[in-house]
Amino acid sequence: MNRPHRSARHGQPPLAVVRGRRADAPLTLQPGQPTRDPGPERPGPGAESGRPARAPAGGAAGPLELLAERTDDLQRLKAEYDNYRKRVRRDRLAVREIAVANVLRGLLPVLDAVDRMREEEPLHGGLRAVAESLDAQLGALGLEGFAVAGDPFDPACHEAVGRVVPGTPDRPVCTAVLRRGYRVGRQLLRPAQVLVGEGAHQGQGSGPS
Repeated sequence: MNRPHRSARHGQPPLAVVRGRRADAPLTLQPGQPTRDPGPERPGPGAESGRPARAPAGGAAGPLELLAERTDDLQRLKAEYDNYRKRVRRDRLAVREIAVANVLRGLLPVLDAVDRMREEEPLHGGLRAVAESLDAQLGALGLEGFAVAGDPFDPACHEAVGRVVPGTPDRPVCTAVLRRGYRVGRQLLRPAQVLVGEGAHQGQGSGPS
């Protein structure tokens, strides 16, 4: 005759043997649970076809979506950096042009003095060499002088200080240049002071009226 289990005497359920999922897992005794082998694990969805299971809708993005997002970020960052480089280069050129223009504007009285000396008599010796070197160096910086007798009068770059004939000519021209004008590229440093008259009066300049 089999003797009842000690735990059954006191109204407790009998102990059940529970095996873990792994074959080498130890056996455990838990009250009230039947002894059952869970068997092998079932493969998840997509395991039979060899394809990875897709992420659920609304979940984390897949590798391709993440790659496309990072690529867009890099392209946008590169475009912003290219625009920044262009803007910095443009600002540097603008600052350089302003600095050069300020230096050249300060040298215009020196050029006016050289022009007056040339009008009085031809330059010789060391004075001529200095004047030619000065013209060459300033020309290399982009300084350009303009206005000669016979040029059409342009109020944008010519300053009329007198008229040769009274009235307003139909086609005014610069009959005489009292002071040359200078520009650097498209920037006007100083307008030229001229006498205005008809084309037939070229070379008959008189003093300012």
